[in-house]
Amino acid sequence: MDLDILVYAIPFLLTGAKVTLLIALFGIVVGFPFGIAVGLGRGSKIKILRNTCDIYCAVFRGTPMLAQIFVIYYGLAQVGFIRHNPVLWWMIGDGLHAAILAVVLNTGAYTAEIFRTAFLSLPKGLIEAAEACGMSPWHVFARVKFPLALRQALPAYSSEAAIIVKESSLASTITVLEITGYAKRLMSETFAIMDIFIITAALYLAMNVVALTALKLLERRLSLVR
Repeated sequence: MDLDILVYAIPFLLTGAKVTLLIALFGIVVGFPFGIAVGLGRGSKIKILRNTCDIYCAVFRGTPMLAQIFVIYYGLAQVGFIRHNPVLWWMIGDGLHAAILAVVLNTGAYTAEIFRTAFLSLPKGLIEAAEACGMSPWHVFARVKFPLALRQALPAYSSEAAIIVKESSLASTITVLEITGYAKRLMSETFAIMDIFIITAALYLAMNVVALTALKLLERRLSLVR
């Protein structure tokens, strides 16, 4: 690997890494509770809520994220109502905002399925025992259902967190200069394709190792809690 290329490229790629981390952070911090809410909605006794959540998950799990980003950034921008609504336009009129929205909606659908399965796997006897003790529905959820479901879901969600980091690279398709965006620009400037993308892959790998290690430590900590 050419040392000069390395010295030249790394500052740009680290700048892009900040944007990648921002997208991934929003995807996890916002997408996680949103996905749990949708997962609960899929198990709701309210038919319209259950059907709405099912359709949402089917759409976002059944279509490529690249198509979702294009629809949000290019497609919705053609709708006059959205262009003239300051809040909606702020959400999709900027490439970074549109990418974050796409990541949140995409991961929300997968997180919902992960937690729906986790909630369904909970032992009914334990929940009935909590209800028999006079606990309110909220306390049953906060003290019994959610902690147990989190333990069940965390291994699968660790994989989803890694996917969030990797799929943030699709933001480069709508002019967002994250790691992949800078890598493409550097490639066209230096023609050092192999060198640039080895560094890029290493940065993605480093971020995922940190994220997966943190989630693994959380998983171990939860397994010790009784």
